Amino acid sequence: MKNLIVKYKLELIGLTVGSVAGWCYWYFVGCASGTCAITSSPINSSIYGAMMGGILLSMFKKENKEENKGENTK
Repeated sequence: MKNLIVKYKLELIGLTVGSVAGWCYWYFVGCASGTCAITSSPINSSIYGAMMGGILLSMFKKENKEENKGENTK
């Protein structure tokens, strides 16, 4: 389990920070009419923020050359 947390550390940080940022966006900005798909609910905003945070920080992950050794051969 600890190995898994270390391996996906950036993604987990992105999920956490993104979900908090999504909730903050709902709380401070939100959607007054309730017709906005993402910002009308704190759950939707948090999930959307978590996805965006995870995707954003996963872009900075370095690839391990040992894992990709066989993928680049023709």
